[in-house]
Amino acid sequence: MSSNKRHKVPFGPIGIIMAIGVVFGDIGTSPLYVMKSVLEALPDNQLSRPEYIIGAVSCVIWTLTIQTTLKYVILTLRADNKGEGGILALYALIRQKYRWAYVVAALGAATLLADGVITPAMTVITSMEGLNNIVPEVPIVPATLLIVMGIFLIQPMGTSSLGKYFGTAMLAWFVMIGVVGLSQFVLDLSVIKAFNPLYAIRFLIEAPHTMFILGAVFLCTTGAEALYSDLGHCGLKNIRISWVFVKITLILNYLGQAAWIIDNPSLVQHGINPFFSMMPSWFSFIGVAMATVASIIASQALISGSFTVISEAISLNLWPNVKIKYPTHIKGQMYIPSVNFTMMIFCAIIIMMFQSSSRLEAAYGLAITLSMLMTTMLLYLYFKETKKPIWFSVPVSLFFFIIEFSFFVANMQKFAHGGFASILIAGIIFFMMYSWFNGRRIKRHYTTYDQVNEPYLAHIQEISEDTTIPKTATNLVYITKANNKHALESKITYSLFKKFPKRADTYWFVRIKRTDAPYEFDYEVKTFVPGKIFRIDLRVGFKVGVHADKYVRLICYNMERDKKVDLSSRYPSMHKAKGDFSFIVVDRIFRNIELEPRQRITLAWYNLIKRFSTSDTQMLDLDPSFAIVETVPLVNVYHKDDILERLISQSDQAEQDAEA
Repeated sequence: MSSNKRHKVPFGPIGIIMAIGVVFGDIGTSPLYVMKSVLEALPDNQLSRPEYIIGAVSCVIWTLTIQTTLKYVILTLRADNKGEGGILALYALIRQKYRWAYVVAALGAATLLADGVITPAMTVITSMEGLNNIVPEVPIVPATLLIVMGIFLIQPMGTSSLGKYFGTAMLAWFVMIGVVGLSQFVLDLSVIKAFNPLYAIRFLIEAPHTMFILGAVFLCTTGAEALYSDLGHCGLKNIRISWVFVKITLILNYLGQAAWIIDNPSLVQHGINPFFSMMPSWFSFIGVAMATVASIIASQALISGSFTVISEAISLNLWPNVKIKYPTHIKGQMYIPSVNFTMMIFCAIIIMMFQSSSRLEAAYGLAITLSMLMTTMLLYLYFKETKKPIWFSVPVSLFFFIIEFSFFVANMQKFAHGGFASILIAGIIFFMMYSWFNGRRIKRHYTTYDQVNEPYLAHIQEISEDTTIPKTATNLVYITKANNKHALESKITYSLFKKFPKRADTYWFVRIKRTDAPYEFDYEVKTFVPGKIFRIDLRVGFKVGVHADKYVRLICYNMERDKKVDLSSRYPSMHKAKGDFSFIVVDRIFRNIELEPRQRITLAWYNLIKRFSTSDTQMLDLDPSFAIVETVPLVNVYHKDDILERLISQSDQAEQDAEA
């Protein structure tokens, strides 16, 4: 049985509007703070200097063109994994050949998640500051905390009922910022010179505090990485078409802000936000309200994107298999309680720590530059994997790497002023991913296997027929990770025969393999002994949830319908009922094994993460009432210990001498 269709999103007006609502929330709210941040980096007496303002907007226009349009919309979106995008989907495409690239993917995913914590705080607090200018009695920090925590608290209910309105609301937002920008742009058409890249180059050479300004300019493209992650939700054509509209409105707004700054030197000062200031007074409240709605939608999109990233990380063995809920029937919409509340706590801490958008700008942008750099590195490996000519792959990758590294150096100026917060969050996430991935790898290194041959199967049948052994279950299911269909881990052999013999009527050995195809579902059944011993091999895509007991029961019922197995209970008093199922997961504990200090540290963190984040039954989504977790030694044969033997020999010799 197989289900592995390419996941496609229909192209059309509805898809385009959905893309506007889902994909461009982060990048679409960037006009709220980009020019404000640029002004903060300029000297007091240069805030309205035309060549500086036009140069800054020129940097913004060409950053959007090179980074967002060229790198992501044109090139990177083509690197899809059966319709799915994002840095982990890109890693899934090349990991078979470049296994070491998990470090790059983990760092990119960690920094993307850190950005998901900073962005809600940044966008909402900027909107609240705009409201505070109209209604001074509004407390900025408490209002921001209330809105942000409300966004996180509604996640368990799902967002399908609100999602259909997101596209319409964001469409209205982009129309608004485009019209407001155009109303100022037509008053001073000189700012059209910003399309000339020479103004950007001259600005970066001549302007003071260039690195701080470059860090501010980068904020205009921070949503590009999230754009790639949403490929599977919205589709390639929908994103590309909608980006044309979105980019036009963004540029119009930036040009309008530039025109307002140049034409109103007496009003421009540090701390002013030209986005709100250029609005007509009668429209200010409407503009702030729409900015708040856009900020909420942008935050919602990033939170949902974080759930998707964690889900993919679980499937790629980069994150423990935490509890995932599906509050709606929409494919791909999920809710991860542990991630949601952790993000909410970090976001609240960030808001209370920085308390203003000016301070938050220092924390914003640094992490996402690392994510973009990691995507560029993986993109180069993807070019190699797909046999792109070297004259194309090397210059293109190097071009983007140099630009992004320049932005990274510029954003590093923010480190001591607040950038450390996002790097700290990303560092914690990366450390967890690294420890989890390598802890699993160390355990796999010590895995040994036994051949499932005729003597092995005969031994199982003997136990099944030995009525002196208490019956464990009618149907006994072992979870295995052995690739070879004729092999089982020694830990299962130890559990079956040595620790305590397991008598059952039917034995099932189930292997679940997570595949790089997002929505694949396929299974194969091998019969070792008809009606008695079977093996099920499941292939489950990295975006499909693992529900081991449900999958096994459905497959077993299909087999019973085809008369390949009898699932009825063998207990005389239960002859009309279905037989019970018992799932056994065997975990290995480390004893008497010599490991390097680095491996011991990694395993210690792996075990700590596992203890506080998940369990074996949760990882497989097994009903705890039907699951048994057994522990066995990692290595069943104790190795010879020369030091211990020498001590025992010395003790024996001492006793003999004493007796003599």
